[in-house]
Amino acid sequence: MFTITDTLICLISAVAFVNLLRMATPGQPGDWSGQQIRNPLMRNIYYRMIEDQRHREDTHSYWYEFDVSALPEDLREKFIGFHQDLETTQFLELCYEKADWIFTQLRHSLLRYILSWFMTSTSINGWLKRGSMFIFSRCQLDALLDIPTGWHWQAENMLDLGAGDGMVTSQLARYFDNVYATEISEIMVKRLQERGYRVLGISEWSNGTRVYDIISCLNLLDRCDRPISILHSIRQSLRRGSGRAIVAVVLPFKPYVEFGSTDHQPTECLHIEGKTFEEQTVSLIRHVFTPAGFTVEKFSKLPYLCEGDINKSFFVLYDAVFVLRPTDV
Repeated sequence: MFTITDTLICLISAVAFVNLLRMATPGQPGDWSGQQIRNPLMRNIYYRMIEDQRHREDTHSYWYEFDVSALPEDLREKFIGFHQDLETTQFLELCYEKADWIFTQLRHSLLRYILSWFMTSTSINGWLKRGSMFIFSRCQLDALLDIPTGWHWQAENMLDLGAGDGMVTSQLARYFDNVYATEISEIMVKRLQERGYRVLGISEWSNGTRVYDIISCLNLLDRCDRPISILHSIRQSLRRGSGRAIVAVVLPFKPYVEFGSTDHQPTECLHIEGKTFEEQTVSLIRHVFTPAGFTVEKFSKLPYLCEGDINKSFFVLYDAVFVLRPTDV
């Protein structure tokens, strides 16, 4: 059985091990192989640092690959291709750095295990102030919204649905006088309020008391109980004539309702067809957005990045990101 002294020795050894690897020649973290490292913690750290070095040397062009030729003619000109830019690289560097905070990561691992007995993953991340997300850089957002470089565009109201800790919200917030958000997790609500955003109730944002110039719905449709109803409420709440929605959906589409469901399945199902990313993107447009009264102005494929842990510096999924306008505008 481990004593407190044994645990401290293990932690100090892990920190020393990380520092030793950092001093090694770039791309050659020491003369060890993973099999020669007996301690499981140190072996995991070793493999993770090897992987981090590979990612640092990679521009991840495959994250952005999209077969435009698989699109119908009317959609091809609306697709925007991106690449890993400076802001995306900076987020990844922050992930690498945080993964090396050994004491913090071990503390988080222990607390996640305990808190998972009675808290959701979202609330745990909010309580630990970890797991921030990255979807688009400012330059990528400007391109999606068709904002010319250097042009100061400002509007009145924006709303971010299911805003989490507000990190992605902050990319949009600079354009608006008033920033509103919704969030079910009480802990995440506090994080949003700490950033100065006004958090609205789930039934309050669409009650007709205000209209929005932009409503963002980022990685929410696969995590909510009634995605079709949300799309209709978004359409009704946008400013007539100029309002736009930014919707991001992880593909392949796999719904999982975190809050308010015993079986984690939504009450309203989105019927998305196809096996490839491109096929599901077209299906989203034809079978979900068009029937909900939206026209796609622009869309793209972007990596959906999340801060990782001691074993993996970051996690990545793939988002289809759309700019929508109400069809009758």
